[in-house]
Amino acid sequence: METVKERRGVLTKVFRDYQLYVLALPAIAYLLIFHYIPIYGVLMAFKKFNAVLGIWGSEWVAFEHFQRFFKSYQFWPIIKNTLTLSVYQLAVGFPIPIILAMLLNQTRNKRFKSIVQTVTYAPHFISIVVLVGMVFIFLSPGSGLVNHVIAAFGGERMLFMGEPAYFKTIYVLSGVWQNMGWSSIIYLAALASISPEMYEAAKVDGANKWQQILKIDLPSIMPTATILLILQVGQIMNVGFQKVFLMQTPLTAASQEIISTYVYKIGLIHSDFSYSTAINLFNSIINVVLLITVNQIARRSSNTSLW
Repeated sequence: METVKERRGVLTKVFRDYQLYVLALPAIAYLLIFHYIPIYGVLMAFKKFNAVLGIWGSEWVAFEHFQRFFKSYQFWPIIKNTLTLSVYQLAVGFPIPIILAMLLNQTRNKRFKSIVQTVTYAPHFISIVVLVGMVFIFLSPGSGLVNHVIAAFGGERMLFMGEPAYFKTIYVLSGVWQNMGWSSIIYLAALASISPEMYEAAKVDGANKWQQILKIDLPSIMPTATILLILQVGQIMNVGFQKVFLMQTPLTAASQEIISTYVYKIGLIHSDFSYSTAINLFNSIINVVLLITVNQIARRSSNTSLW
């Protein structure tokens, strides 16, 4: 009887709030069509895929593609490039929006604050293709602004995009410039929830701006920063394919190869779908393991976690 009553109660709620469920249908359909149904394709990682036979009809090869990747001479260079670029991006790109948000929060000149916010938010809306084009133009050895400045101070012009040593720094710094303003919005929202009475009490106790930031602002946004850090670590192996691919040049492509660009070349250019699926599945598993590990560490150390 209880089960029947519970079912009737659920149906009553559905009929009562049917407008909300109708509004949710497009999002649910999107998740099903583009995120859940394609999971079926993961089977290709364990088969020798033949387009004529289909996924189910193709020959089962178990972990052969994974073993092939692990034994490949490209395995360690690709893993190293992906990890170093991801960790570099996280180490530089993660704290800068926090610093920017705390500085803007302490700014009392509203006009100056709005100008800074507009200037730092604007690059976020530039497409990756345009951004990479700007990078090539500014760093051009013949007409680039950076090389003009170097030459003006008596230095030699440099082919930045042709030197593997500069690739990671250019990638990370251009990403920071593009996203730091947009990423600071969530921290500004967290800082806006702080009671003004806390700042007034700190001023009465003789706290300066720096002490207010350390004792009030930073502890207040730590839960938000922890959640965002967990999410970013969970995506640490997913370095942006589009930007890396566009920044690759014939002189440096080999040293700039990462998992996402390698999967693209193996899967779409060389049509080795099973092998590329296996590599991408391995990449996803690493991300899941990192996400769970960092979440557990955060929960034990700060009582803040995703679950």
